[in-house]
Amino acid sequence: MGDIINLRQRRKALKRQAERVVADRNAIAHGLPKRVTNLAEARRRKADAALDARRLDTPSRRDSE
Repeated sequence: MGDIINLRQRRKALKRQAERVVADRNAIAHGLPKRVTNLAEARRRKADAALDARRLDTPSRRDSE
């Protein structure tokens, strides 16, 4: 037979865990100096641009050929 679980306690524990994840993200985002945040954003934009530059054909181009 399986373990007995109090659903109310389990639901509250899951809610606390989800809130902790959000709080950790906020602490990271708001706890860093502005120059570090700007550097991370610039690196993300550069990586996105590099990925887009290596994109093959778009679906509309392949259909017309």
